[in-house]
Amino acid sequence: MAAEKIGANFKRNMFTENQVLRAILGICSSLAVTNTMRNSLVMGLGVAFVTGLSSLTLSLMRNIIPFRVRMLVQTLVIAAYVIFVDLFLQAFLPDISKQLGPYVGLIITNCIIMGRAEAYAQSNPPIPAMFDGFFAGLGYTMVLLFISLIREVLGFGTIFGMNVNFIGFETWTIMIMPPAAFFIIGSMIWFISARAAKKEAPKAK
Repeated sequence: MAAEKIGANFKRNMFTENQVLRAILGICSSLAVTNTMRNSLVMGLGVAFVTGLSSLTLSLMRNIIPFRVRMLVQTLVIAAYVIFVDLFLQAFLPDISKQLGPYVGLIITNCIIMGRAEAYAQSNPPIPAMFDGFFAGLGYTMVLLFISLIREVLGFGTIFGMNVNFIGFETWTIMIMPPAAFFIIGSMIWFISARAAKKEAPKAK
C-alpha cells in the first residue's frame, strides 16, 4: 500500500473513516471516561501517543517480525508504551491518574491501536505509519471531547472544571452516568452513518 499524503491521512482518520464513528472501535473507553473533558483529553492524548509510536515501531520492525508471531510482538510493543503513559500520569498528573483508574492500563486493549498496526503499519513506511496512528488517536480524542462536552455541561454545569452554569439550570444526574454516553455516541454513529449513506446513494444509481 502506497503511503498517503499527510493531509489525506489526517482527513481520513479524523472524519471520513473515524475509528470510533465509522469502524466502531474504542467504544468501551468512549463510554467510561467521558464524564469530564479533562479526563477525555488525557485519555485521548494517551491513546494518540501510544498509537502513533507503536505504529512507528512496528513499521520499523515489519520486515523482521515472523508473521506467525506478529500479534504477540504488537501486543508487547503496545504494552511498553502504555506502561510509559501510565507511569507518566502517576508521576505528573496523579489526580487524573486516580480518576481514570484502570482505564489507562486498558489502553492496551483499545482495538484502534491494534487495528492501525494491522491495517497500516504492517505495510507502510515508518513515518506515514506514525502519522496514521497519531491521527487515528486524534480522531478518537475528538469524539471523546465532543461526548464529554455534552455530558460535563449538562451533568456538572462546567467545561474543563470551570463553571458555565451562569443561568443556574438544573444539572442532569443521568448525564454523568454511562447510559448517557451510550446514547450520545449511538446518536453520533447514526448521524454519521446516515450522512455517509446519503452521499453514497447517488453513486449507486
